[in-house]
Amino acid sequence: MSFLSRFRSKPNPRHPVFIRNRDAFLRVAHDTPINEFEFVVFDTELTGLDLRNDEILAIGAVRIRNLQIVAGDIFNSYTAPHRSAVNAQTFIHRITPQQLENAPSLANVLPNFVDYCGQSLLVGHSVGIDIGFINRAAGQLFDGQMTNPCLDTLQLAQTYTEKCWQHYYDRYAHMLYDLDSLSRRYQLPRFARHDALQDAVQTAYLFIFLVKHLQQYGLTTLKDFYHAGQSWRNIF
Repeated sequence: MSFLSRFRSKPNPRHPVFIRNRDAFLRVAHDTPINEFEFVVFDTELTGLDLRNDEILAIGAVRIRNLQIVAGDIFNSYTAPHRSAVNAQTFIHRITPQQLENAPSLANVLPNFVDYCGQSLLVGHSVGIDIGFINRAAGQLFDGQMTNPCLDTLQLAQTYTEKCWQHYYDRYAHMLYDLDSLSRRYQLPRFARHDALQDAVQTAYLFIFLVKHLQQYGLTTLKDFYHAGQSWRNIF
């Protein structure tokens, strides 16, 4: 039975937190300086990358305000997957079946995560994967979606490289853009891998580094950062 088919029955009524989320982002001032926004940097641990069959095992997040990580302001929760999803794959994430045994259901975790994010913009490394899983589950469970604007540190890192080496594409075509490689390259603090909260913290450090450096190249508003990666040529 696929993850999608397990939620074929009519979803629960839309949770009030998703209604508030939708209303909060009906209008976003894209010309607002990036420094004036609050961000939630998040990561998920998954059983795999198949949206139809794989599930969320954990969600971790930290808050950024004034381009600084807010100490102690975190979201961190395991989620109980369907029994068939708990297999040897989970050990890659250092998450064991025993740790998930008493974890809350995703139906309980998701509204709390959306409430934690509030009116913050979302940041992640390859954020489309994480938000894709969250919104698939939100749609099936609550007939809702997270509408927070998202920024991708992988895309921002590619843009920063292009700005640094403009017209010298051959010099950086071989560069790696995974989170650990970027953190080593920019000499940022490094944390345990395959842990949702630790990866969120590491992504937060990377995001702050990239924003401050891209501002030196004239990127100042939310709109600038939205369009930051669009000129990146497809080298993969």
